[in-house]
Amino acid sequence: QVQLVESGGGLVQAGGSLNLSCATSELIFKVYAMGWFRQPTGQERWFVGAITWDGRNTWYADSVKGRFTISRDDNKNTVYLQMRSLNPEDTAVYYCAADLRRGPALRASASSYDIWGQGTQVTVSS
Repeated sequence: QVQLVESGGGLVQAGGSLNLSCATSELIFKVYAMGWFRQPTGQERWFVGAITWDGRNTWYADSVKGRFTISRDDNKNTVYLQMRSLNPEDTAVYYCAADLRRGPALRASASSYDIWGQGTQVTVSS
C-alpha cells in the first residue's frame, strides 16, 4: 500500500519558520506531481502549492507565494514545504498528496489528488 508520511509540524511564533517533509515510495515520487494542502479547523481543504514530478515547475497559492517553497529530494523520495514569515492565519493541518495523472500539469483541486498523507498540525501563535 502506497503511503505518504508527513512530518515536521509543530508550534511556532508568528514570524517564524517551519519545514514540513513528505516521504513516499520511489514509484510515486519519481513519476507523479506532488501537492500540499492545508485545512484550518472547521474549514475545507485549501491548495497551498504543488511541484512537478521532475521538480522543474512549482505553483503556489497567492496566500503563500513568496513565503513558502516546495522542493524535492530525489535521494530521499521526499517532498518539502519550507514555510517562513508564518502568521496565525497559516494555522492548519497540512497534507501532502500525490496526483496520479502523468504529465506536466499542476492541479489545485483537492479532488485531483489520489493519495493523501495523514496530515501534520501547524500552529502559529500571535
